[in-house]
Amino acid sequence: MSHGTYKNKLLSTALLLGSLPVMANVTNGGFEQWSGNTPASWTTIDNGISLSPSTSTVKNGHRSAAINVTTGSQSNTDLLQQITVEIGKTYNFSADVYHTEGKVKARLYVDGYQGYSNEAQTNQWQTISHSYTASSSKTINVGLRFYDVSGFDGNETVYIDNFLPNSDGGASPSCSDNSLTLTLNTDNYGSETSWAVNNNQGRAIANGSGYASNTQYNEKICLADGAYTLVISDSYGDGMCCSLGNGSYALVHAQKTIASGASFSNTDSTTFELGDTGGGTTPTGYYVTAQGLTGYALKTELYHIIKDHNAQGYSAIWNFYDSSARDKYFENDNSILDMYSEKPNGADSYSYAAVTNQCGAYNSEADCYNREHSFPKSWFGGKVEPMNSDVHHIYATDGYVNSKRSNFPFGEVASASFTSTNGSKLGSAVSSLNYSGTVFEPIDEFKGDFARAYFYMATRYENIIGSWQTKTTSSDAVLNGSNNQVFESWVVAMLLKWHNSDPVSQMELDRNQAAFEFQGNRNPYIDHPEFVEMIW
Repeated sequence: MSHGTYKNKLLSTALLLGSLPVMANVTNGGFEQWSGNTPASWTTIDNGISLSPSTSTVKNGHRSAAINVTTGSQSNTDLLQQITVEIGKTYNFSADVYHTEGKVKARLYVDGYQGYSNEAQTNQWQTISHSYTASSSKTINVGLRFYDVSGFDGNETVYIDNFLPNSDGGASPSCSDNSLTLTLNTDNYGSETSWAVNNNQGRAIANGSGYASNTQYNEKICLADGAYTLVISDSYGDGMCCSLGNGSYALVHAQKTIASGASFSNTDSTTFELGDTGGGTTPTGYYVTAQGLTGYALKTELYHIIKDHNAQGYSAIWNFYDSSARDKYFENDNSILDMYSEKPNGADSYSYAAVTNQCGAYNSEADCYNREHSFPKSWFGGKVEPMNSDVHHIYATDGYVNSKRSNFPFGEVASASFTSTNGSKLGSAVSSLNYSGTVFEPIDEFKGDFARAYFYMATRYENIIGSWQTKTTSSDAVLNGSNNQVFESWVVAMLLKWHNSDPVSQMELDRNQAAFEFQGNRNPYIDHPEFVEMIW
């Protein structure tokens, strides 16, 4: 049947150069006015947070709000105020956030809960934002909620500044970062069109929907430097052009079109970067051929991008560890960073000196460190290159703990038969994993690292990984024999959970760059974490 069989055609001949953001009456958005420890015009919910003015950690103006979070009960952590919005008007809300310990994240509230901050970005300002179009003229709540994450010790300070748009004069409502314009020309069914700009954690930080038909919209978007994905969606699945209207979209930054399209089915996606993304020196255009792709087509294109790396051999990994596996992130003592003994929130039980303490023989934990294939080498047939020396999945770890892990699958442990000094566990799997067997569970701090290493292996070796399932009992439990999904469904669910709960860290960014310099290819899921859920 035709597209129009089930729909009323909403044809509009008016050309509205509108949906431009307008000023909302956010008062004291720069947190310049205080009465004691209460910022003017803002209210808190219950007692899960306490506020004070700060003059030392400030983004704009003279003061910011220091938010001391003291509870893991999120119903007690809101900072809010009410504003009035008008029907059909678009408002671009944003707030600058500064994390200290990285165990609490902030979530923007604009008439409902919106995007999160990246708590892993500590000791630097970041912006979270949301584009809001009012469905009616009304009064709404705007503000922030604070969430504890793994490692929260019950007390942490987050700084907030520059809640925009505001009218207090403490900060400018103009975009001080990257100003972009998304031009939408809707087709005969504009209500089917929506869009989102996702950050590199896959979270929507700006979006829009509810458009009229045959209308032009110019959406203004303000983005900090970083990596993003623009996703244009059509709910019916027939794109914006051309059988039912001549629709199109274009995203422009600094007079340069960075994404455009018209004919697609359900979604059209484009990844792009603004400024210095903080991920090292990714070569310009490294992922350009992957733009606009999703699903397994994206995975296959990533395979072509990273497949021809220069294997350096297994013995060269010691040199890689010497130069690029030092602890500059926790104790910062230049020892070898061992993911099976590192205690992120306390003193390590022992440490290893590069080169000097490499294995060798071992009888117990703390004897020496060796080269751990996080994706066990028995799964791909043993000492087979280039897998056997691919540093993207081979980590420096305690030799004894490595031997305990053996080639068991990663998983989540219900009852441990062995626990390392930092809490890494071997034991029977929890029932919720949907796998019954022995598994090895790394600590939360590194679960995302290992997940992204597995997604890398599924991509880099897409051409041969489908034949590895029957190599061992453990590989049979983890791999499904395909070259697209690659993993059994229980593994995919777990890896996605680990990937999302443990975002990319500076340690991963640095290691990815070092691996690129060492063997000539990158892990795409560290450079662009949003690729994970675009594929799996």
